[in-house]
Amino acid sequence: MSGQEPPRRRADAERNRNRLLEAGRAAFADGREPVTLEQIARDAGVGIGTLYRHFPTREALVEALYRDELAQLCASAEILLAAGQPVRALRRWMDKFADYATAKREMADSLRALYASGAVVVSDAREDLSAAVQTILDAGIADSTLRGDIRAEDVVVSVVGMVSATTLNGGQEQLNRMFDLLVDGIRR
Repeated sequence: MSGQEPPRRRADAERNRNRLLEAGRAAFADGREPVTLEQIARDAGVGIGTLYRHFPTREALVEALYRDELAQLCASAEILLAAGQPVRALRRWMDKFADYATAKREMADSLRALYASGAVVVSDAREDLSAAVQTILDAGIADSTLRGDIRAEDVVVSVVGMVSATTLNGGQEQLNRMFDLLVDGIRR
C-alpha cells in the first residue's frame, strides 16, 4: 500500500544494526586489512547470520556506512555553526570532511562497485555536501564574515581535490595549510 510508512524495526534489531554499523565504521577506520564481515559481526557481539540479515553483502554494509556518515557530515554544519562563528565552522567542517574521506579509503573497492551499480550517485552526495556548506556560507554572509560571491559547490570540489591531492606521507600538514588558504580566500 502506498502512502504508508515502512514498518519499524524491533528495538533489538535496531540496536544490532547500530552495533554492526559502529563495528564496521571502526574496522574500516582502523586500517586493518582485510576487513572481514565475520570480524565485524564478532566486534559487534552478534552472529554472522544477524549481520547478513541486516547487510546481505559487503557492499550493502558499505553503502549503509557511507549513507550514515554522509548524513552525519552534512548535519555537522548546523552543529558547528551553533558552536561558533561561521569562519571557524567552515574550517572545522573541512577537517570533518577530510576525516570522512580518509575513512572511505578502506572501502574504496566496495564504493567503486556501488558507484558502478548506480546505488550511490556522486552528484547526489555533492548536492548534499553543497547544501551543508551553503548553510555555513549563508551564516557567514549574514554576519559579514564570509564573501557572498562564493558558490558552495566550488568549495566542496576544492575540498575534495585538496584531500585527494594530499594523500601522501606528510600530506596532513599540507592539507591543513591548503584548507587555511581556502578559508582565507572565502573570508570577507
